[in-house]
Amino acid sequence: MAGELPQAVLFACGHNAVRSPMAAGLMRHYYGHRVYVMSCGVHVGTLDPFAIAVMAELGIDISEHHPMSFDDLQDTMMDVVVSLTPEAHHQALELTRLLPVQVEYWPTLDPTLVSGGREQRLEAYRSVRDSLLARIRGRFPAPSAPVV
Repeated sequence: MAGELPQAVLFACGHNAVRSPMAAGLMRHYYGHRVYVMSCGVHVGTLDPFAIAVMAELGIDISEHHPMSFDDLQDTMMDVVVSLTPEAHHQALELTRLLPVQVEYWPTLDPTLVSGGREQRLEAYRSVRDSLLARIRGRFPAPSAPVV
């Protein structure tokens, strides 16, 4: 069941290089300026080219994303923090322990752990992307149309 649309959402994962940038990109694409969206990681990684590629398949460009960590956050006034890994969930709970913020844990497969050829790896990234999109659509009220 879709909940109320928050004003600000933070997506967090391990390195802010695959899962949280994809989730943030999806949220921005479908909710545009109606929701302030950020993403971060427990550590700072390097944006993954497979993540860029599978998001581009949906017409979403995340290539300008600059990975950052929880420590790099300048704004912690979020309504919802969605953590995608256990380590990020622990960090999110620590960050928000004194704040009136809803913290949710959405366990999400790490597609970088999938081996094989290019197409097998891309399929793993697509699966994560599609899973995140389903979770976003299920959690937040349906938007009228994508905001491009």
